[in-house]
Amino acid sequence: MSEPADVLVPARRPGWEVLLVLGVSLGQSAVYSILSIAEKLTRPQPLGQQTTTINASVTPDRPWLDLSYQVAAIVFPLVPALLALYLLRLTGDRARIGFDLSRPWHDLGRGFLIAAGIGVPGLALYFAARALGLNTNVQPANLAANWWTVPVLIGLAIMNGVLEEVVIVGYWFTRMSQAGWSVAAVLIGSAVIRGSYHLYQGFGGFVGNLAMGLVFGWIYLRTKRIGPLVAAHIILDLFAFVGYSLIAPYVDWL
Repeated sequence: MSEPADVLVPARRPGWEVLLVLGVSLGQSAVYSILSIAEKLTRPQPLGQQTTTINASVTPDRPWLDLSYQVAAIVFPLVPALLALYLLRLTGDRARIGFDLSRPWHDLGRGFLIAAGIGVPGLALYFAARALGLNTNVQPANLAANWWTVPVLIGLAIMNGVLEEVVIVGYWFTRMSQAGWSVAAVLIGSAVIRGSYHLYQGFGGFVGNLAMGLVFGWIYLRTKRIGPLVAAHIILDLFAFVGYSLIAPYVDWL
C-alpha cells in the first residue's frame, strides 16, 4: 500500500547524525581527552615526568569482579560502532565501506603491512616526544596477573580497532561526503578527531595519531575497505598491550 500523498518524509541530515554518533563515542572521548591534557599541563609536575595508565585493573583484589569490569569495557564501546553500521545499513551504505569477511586473508595481509609501516615510526615518535618532554610515559597494559589477562587485552585491542575504524573512517567518510564536505576536509577532519582523542597521552600521542589518521584515511580513499585498517589497528594494539605486559617487568626503558 502506498503512502498518502500528504505524508512528508523527513529530510536526511547526515551532519546532525554524525554529531550524535560522535557524541556517544569518539567525539566524547576527544572532549575528555582535551580536558585530561589541560589537567596534566596545569600540574606542578612537568608533562614529561607524568605517567598515563591505560587498561588498568579496577578491583585487582577481586579478580572475578575485575573481569566483569573489563568485559563491560570491551562490550559497551562497541555499541556506537554497531549503531554506525546500523545507520549505514538503513541508507544502503553498509556494504560500501568494506567491513566484511569476503577477503579475510587479503585484509589481514594488508593489515600486517600497514601496521609495520605505522608502528615503527610511531614508536620512534613516542620516544622522541618523551625525550622532549612533550608526552607522558604511557603504560598501555596494567591489568593484574590472572588467567584472563591476555584474553582481555586481546579483546580490548579488537574493540579499539573495530570502534575507531568503523566510526571515524567508514562511517565518517561516508556521511561527511554525503553532507557535502570536500575529500580533503573529510580526510583532515577524521585525522584531527583521531589525534584529539589521544591527547590524554600528550602531544606526541596527538601528532602520532594525527599522522596515522591521514595515512589510514588515504588508504581508505584508495581501497574503499576498512577491513585492512581494522586488522592493522588490532595488530598495533596487540603489540602495544600484550607486548608491553610481557616485556615491561623485565626492562626499565618502557
